[in-house]
Amino acid sequence: MSDDETASPAAVLRSLVARAVDADPASLDDRVEVVERGDEPDADDAAGTDASTPAGRLAELVGEADSVVAVVPRFDADLARRLNASLAASGSDAAAGGDVAAGDDAAAAENDAESESSAPREVRVVFTGSASDRLAGATGPVVRRALADRGVDTYRHEGESPVAVVLAEDRAVVGVIDGDGVAALLWTGDPAVREWAAATCRRYLDDAKRVTEG
Repeated sequence: MSDDETASPAAVLRSLVARAVDADPASLDDRVEVVERGDEPDADDAAGTDASTPAGRLAELVGEADSVVAVVPRFDADLARRLNASLAASGSDAAAGGDVAAGDDAAAAENDAESESSAPREVRVVFTGSASDRLAGATGPVVRRALADRGVDTYRHEGESPVAVVLAEDRAVVGVIDGDGVAALLWTGDPAVREWAAATCRRYLDDAKRVTEG
């Protein structure tokens, strides 16, 4: 069994990013920030805000950026709801939060979080792996329409990606998404990591096919 198979999601992220930029994982400690599911403050703590969770922090980072490009390997209803609120141009748009997560039962239809961030002006998302399959499935038209309503340019990629990779303006963001949602999130403004994230997103975009709303 490899070290990655026994490591925590946060450790996996650090290792993956370190390999990608040819750095010692320990040297990243002062260059990146990481949050892992279960490590966030207690909900009763004043610091235990939604943004202290991996999914909540990702949604906040997306909402803060003017331009976003992302590679998403797995669809998660909770993350879709949070991102939907961040991408909404107004509070009334956020009320449609269940659209993006259509087909994922009650959790997908909930939209109890509103974003105070302004919506990004340009968003391109490449769905790969099981997320790409979802986009082409029975609920695909609903998902595509909801994304188009938020001004998201959507792409399908036939391959796989072990992690989600996001370039949110001046920050690179990398996430592990499992069956329970976003397990861990790493983000940084480090130039080397940003360059790698940008190159990764470009590579997937070049190999992807843009999909329409219908």
